[in-house]
Amino acid sequence: MKRLAVAVTTLALLGLPLVQTGNAEVNVNINVGAPPLPVPQPLPLPEPPRIVLSAPPEFIMPPALGFYIAVGVPHDIVFVDNTYYLYRDNRWFSGPYYNGPWHHVERRQLPPGLRKHKFERIRHYRDEEYSRYRGDHDRYRGRHFKPDREWKEERKESKRYEKEQRKEEKRYEKERRKEEHRSEKEERRMDRDDDRGHGRHGGRD
Repeated sequence: MKRLAVAVTTLALLGLPLVQTGNAEVNVNINVGAPPLPVPQPLPLPEPPRIVLSAPPEFIMPPALGFYIAVGVPHDIVFVDNTYYLYRDNRWFSGPYYNGPWHHVERRQLPPGLRKHKFERIRHYRDEEYSRYRGDHDRYRGRHFKPDREWKEERKESKRYEKEQRKEEKRYEKERRKEEHRSEKEERRMDRDDDRGHGRHGGRD
C-alpha cells in the first residue's frame, strides 16, 4: 500500500495520467489557492463646483477659529493663508478667489488650523459671531473684511505708487535736461575762450 501511495505521488508530480491498479481507486485534488481579488479602481475626482456671487461676501473671524469665514451667503467659504476654501458635499476645494475657480483638495492638505475643526463646529462659531456682528455692526470690534474693499484699497495704493513713479521720472528727466544744458553752455564758453586766446597770440606774432 505504501508503494502504491509513493507511485501515485510520483506520477502526480510528473504530470502523468493516473490509471486504475486492480480495484484501487485514487483521487488526487490539488488546491492552487483562491482566485485573485479584483483590484479596486480609484474613484474619479469630484467635479469642481461653480458658484456665482453677485457681490463679494463679508468675511468675519470668530476668535474661537482664528480664520475668516464668509457670512450672509449660501456657501461655506473660509479664507486662510491668502487662500479661499470651499466646503461642499463633505469635500474641500481651494481657489485663489472667493468665487473660484475651485480645485479639489484632500483634508490632509488643509492648513492645520482649519483641519482640526469639524465643520459643524465651524458653522456654530460662525453663527455666534455673525449674530454679534449684525446686532452691533457700527461698533463691532471683531476682525472682518470684504474682498472687493481690499481689492480697491490695493488698486488705490498701486495707482498712488505709479503716480509717484511718474513724478519721479519726470523730475529726473528735467534734471537731466538741465544738466545737459549746463554742459553745452560750459562747452560753448570754453570754445569762446579758446578762440580769444588764439586771437591774442596771433596778434603778438
